[in-house]
Amino acid sequence: MSRNSAGWRMFSIVAGLIAVATGPGCHSGPGGILSSVSHKPDLGPSEVVEDFNLPKELKKVSLPPYTVEAPDILLINAQRLIPLPPYRVEPLDALYLYAMGAPEQNPINGLYPVDPDGTINLGPTYGGQVKVADMTVTEIEKVLAARLKGFLREPAVMVSLAQSRGVQQISGEHLVRPDGTVSLGAYGAVYVAGMTLPQVKMAIEGHLSKYLYRPEVTVDVYGYNSKFYYVITDFAGNGEQVARLPVTGNETVLDSIALIGGLSAVSSKTIWVARPAPDGCGDQVMPVDWKGITRRGKTKTNYQLLPGDRVFVMSQPVTKFDTYFARILSPIERGLGITLLGAGTARALGPHGANNGFGGGLFVP
Repeated sequence: MSRNSAGWRMFSIVAGLIAVATGPGCHSGPGGILSSVSHKPDLGPSEVVEDFNLPKELKKVSLPPYTVEAPDILLINAQRLIPLPPYRVEPLDALYLYAMGAPEQNPINGLYPVDPDGTINLGPTYGGQVKVADMTVTEIEKVLAARLKGFLREPAVMVSLAQSRGVQQISGEHLVRPDGTVSLGAYGAVYVAGMTLPQVKMAIEGHLSKYLYRPEVTVDVYGYNSKFYYVITDFAGNGEQVARLPVTGNETVLDSIALIGGLSAVSSKTIWVARPAPDGCGDQVMPVDWKGITRRGKTKTNYQLLPGDRVFVMSQPVTKFDTYFARILSPIERGLGITLLGAGTARALGPHGANNGFGGGLFVP
C-alpha cells in the first residue's frame, strides 16, 4: 500500500469519527437559546458553527433560577416563629413581665429568661425564683399574682412570650445533605433538592406550620457547591487532566483556560465546548477559535459556560504520535538491551574471555 493511500485512509477514519461526534441533536439552555444543529461542524479551530445563537462574551445571559442540590449551604432566617397555642413555657425561653403597682426603685418590667431548671428570677425583693416551666402564659400570670400579693397591694401582672428557643434551632446555615434534606433541629428535616429558592421557602414554612403559628422564614444560598463546569486537558498520550471549577454565571471559555493557568506545553489550539444533552439527543459540540479569541479579540466563539459544560483542549498531534511511538519502541529497546548485555556477559565469562582482554578467565594456581 502506498504512503498516499495509507494517509487518505487515516484521514477518512478521523473525519468519520468527527462527523459522528458532531452530528445533529437537541440543544437546550436558558430561555431556549440553543437551537438544533443542521449540519456537522468540524472540531478544528478554523471552522466555527455560524447558526448557534449562544451566549458569549458580549452577549451573556442570566442563568435559570437556581435549583438547590447537595451539598449546597442554605442560609435560613426566621422572621416570625410563634408557637401554636396553647404554648407551654420551656427552659431557655424568654418571658416579658410587667407588674402594675410595682415601685419605681424595684420595677417588674422587662425580659426574664427561663433558666435551665424551669424558673425565672424576680430578684430578692420579690422572693427570688418562681417555677414557670410547663405552664401556659395565663397560668404564669396567676402564679406571679399570687407571689406578689405579699409584696404589692393590688398586683396585676401581664406575661407574654418574648422569645422561644425554636428560633435558635432554625436560623443560620443549613447544609443540604446527600439525601436532599435540610435539618431544622427539633422540628425535623425538609426535602429541598431540585427546588428553587421560593419553593424551598414554601416547603420549610409548610413543614413548620405543623408546630408554629403562621411561620415565616427567608431563604438564600450561602454556599454554591453543586454547580460546576469542567476543563479537560489532553497531555499527548500521558493522560488527561480534569479541573472542576464552580459556576458563578459569568465565565467564558477564555476565563476557564485562565483559571487553569493557560494551555500546557503540549496543548494544541484545537479546543471545543461539549454541552450535556438529554438522553436520545445528539452531541452538542461548539468549536472554539482560540487564535481568534486571544490574538484578534474575537468574541464569536468565546462562549459563556453553563453548569455541566466540558471545555476540551486537544494535544499537539506530533507530540502525541511521538509519545505512542516511544511506547512501542520502549519494550523493543529493553529487549535488545537485555540481549546485548547477556551476550557481552557470556563472552566475558567464557574460556576465551581472558585472551580477548575481558579478564573473564578462571585463575588456576
